[in-house]
Amino acid sequence: MSESREEAIKRLQDSASALEARTTAEKSAELTGHQVSGQAYKIIAELLGGVFVGLAFGAIADWALGTRPWGLIGGVLLGFALSIYMARRTANRLMAQAKAQGTTAPAEPYVEADEDGER
Repeated sequence: MSESREEAIKRLQDSASALEARTTAEKSAELTGHQVSGQAYKIIAELLGGVFVGLAFGAIADWALGTRPWGLIGGVLLGFALSIYMARRTANRLMAQAKAQGTTAPAEPYVEADEDGER
């Protein structure tokens, strides 16, 4: 039994629309390059920002209390510790989001290319 031409076209269109819906859902779950680089810049900003804020608080403490180098040293150390904590928290949140979306990729070792551009 052969189906009519209209039925075959309708079945083909249904299959195409189902495929399009499936690929659209997969694309929306993936992070784009701009989103990934934006998250990387956020982590870098947290690292630098914590150190600079600690530096500023240490300088203010030195000025107000007259403890010349110790406030600056303590402020930088506390700012560094705070920046590491904030960057780690952001990285953990991003990893949890990626795991929930199922977008984690298997780790691949880095292999440096030789002079010919081959691995």
